[in-house]
Amino acid sequence: VRVDVQTGGSARGLVDARSGLADIGMVSRALKADESDLMGHVIAIDGIGMIVHAGNPVQALSRQQIIAIYTGAVRNWRAVGGPDLAITVINKAAGRSTLELFLAYFGLDSRRIRADVVIGDNQQGIKTVAGNPGAIGYVSIGAAEYEEARGTPIRQLPMDGVAATVANVRNGSFPLSRPLNLVTRGQPTGLAKTFIAFARSSAVDDLIDAQFFVAPPR
Repeated sequence: VRVDVQTGGSARGLVDARSGLADIGMVSRALKADESDLMGHVIAIDGIGMIVHAGNPVQALSRQQIIAIYTGAVRNWRAVGGPDLAITVINKAAGRSTLELFLAYFGLDSRRIRADVVIGDNQQGIKTVAGNPGAIGYVSIGAAEYEEARGTPIRQLPMDGVAATVANVRNGSFPLSRPLNLVTRGQPTGLAKTFIAFARSSAVDDLIDAQFFVAPPR
């Protein structure tokens, strides 16, 4: 059986599943009340964390400082205890659930964000921060921890005093986590049903661990 996978963000996953273009969509957040025509199937749990370049000496930022940075009130790392270095603000593109969850967590409206760079997927965000000593962004904790383990020069900052780690996502202490869903239009049938059952089984736990995500309760 051939499985074709296309990326493009959670918004696309919803649209393609709803329209029937895709048998299964991918959505990296919980479904909303107005999405009740779709069915979510949780395959993993992830967190969203702030990342900076590994050479940035700033060890933590308060909620107020993050808001100030992303709204343009603070434009230099010196203002938050760092070096005299311009801050490069990296934001997610519209349609990305990471953006939606970030805005909700910090009580922000997208119109208030003053971004220098707008990126799509997590890898693009990680690559951008790794290549810019003054950059700050927010990405999947699993993706960031995976890259950190391989020597990519990024560092995750704690969120409200809780370290951004897969272990803290697993134990429920990290404050900004989300389910990773496969979504279908109604109950899945046929090959889609079989594939989802496999993706939700303990047979894939080693794959989930290898990608630094957390297996959901079974």
